[in-house]
Amino acid sequence: MKFEKFKPILTPSAWVGEQMKKKTEWLRFFSQHELNEIDHALEQVKQRGIDLFDIEKKDFELPFFAEGLKAISEQLENGIGMMLLRGLPLTYSPEDLRIVYWGLGTHLGTAVSQNKYGELFGLVKDFGEPVVNTTRRGSRTSLGLQFHSDRCDVVGLLCVRKAKSGGASRIVSSTAMHNEILRRRPDLMQTFYDDWIHSWQGEQPAGYDRTYIRPIFGFRDGFFTGMFSPAYTQFAQEYPEVPRHTPAQLEALQLYSELSMELALDMHFEPGDIQLLNNHVIYHGRTDFEDYPEPHRKRLLLRLWLSVPEARPLPKGYEVVYGSHQQGEIRGGVPCREGGWRDVTQFRKHRTGIHALQGAFW
Repeated sequence: MKFEKFKPILTPSAWVGEQMKKKTEWLRFFSQHELNEIDHALEQVKQRGIDLFDIEKKDFELPFFAEGLKAISEQLENGIGMMLLRGLPLTYSPEDLRIVYWGLGTHLGTAVSQNKYGELFGLVKDFGEPVVNTTRRGSRTSLGLQFHSDRCDVVGLLCVRKAKSGGASRIVSSTAMHNEILRRRPDLMQTFYDDWIHSWQGEQPAGYDRTYIRPIFGFRDGFFTGMFSPAYTQFAQEYPEVPRHTPAQLEALQLYSELSMELALDMHFEPGDIQLLNNHVIYHGRTDFEDYPEPHRKRLLLRLWLSVPEARPLPKGYEVVYGSHQQGEIRGGVPCREGGWRDVTQFRKHRTGIHALQGAFW
């Protein structure tokens, strides 16, 4: 279904949190048959001795569940844009859990790098590090996170352990926000489609400036994309060469903050949950949390960034962060400092010095 720029986007992804609380289409439980298939696929991979990052879709065979994963992909791209899969057993060893999660990911897309070091498995936990503007991310702290989207088509989060208290996931539909902006403040709509200056947060490709320019909202071939991380444009304001936000931009940021809170759905993770979000139509955030003092009990999520072959074509300007705006190409992720590649194919050729979830986390 195709949509126009300055008209309401009438699509299943334009949901409102209060309404979505009463629905169950976003929650899917693993069946025993599916779990048995996953265990069989795991054993086959281990028997063949395939290295974790060499595992491809054809290696992690799921004859029955593969159809269910296709339906999940369809829901992510053309439906409500998010899913929560519940009930993955956490009786696996850390090594086996990585294989299982990676193997499921191969049926949804191709993993791309999450930072300049080439990390393909992200650890979301409190490392006790301060957030330093323009260099570090808040996901490595216990602080709450603003609503934002990641630089990939789909982000997956597997809950290994939850916090002592807090740490709720908060998600909101960017298409619903688009429609509400159009209804309440049509005078600001063009501002969301105009170019904004963003900080690379120290992750720019070799030879690039420390900022880049991209709109918040965009359309291409009738497909909407609303990828945005407010912190990246706010941090860019600290650079002296960057012009100050205009009054319209400041109003737009305030409206973004208000609407994201108003329209959001709170989602509480349980161990074994896998949250999948389409970054083109969903923003995600987090409440702050209190953790356990014992290291083995601390909140821990495993994160995958996926490039999805069926994902929509991207608007002009998005290629600066996705590497490509074409449909069907491997795109997104953070260029690694060793060579500038983005995708797992190149990662396999250049593993030296790259940490991709090394060491135990249990």
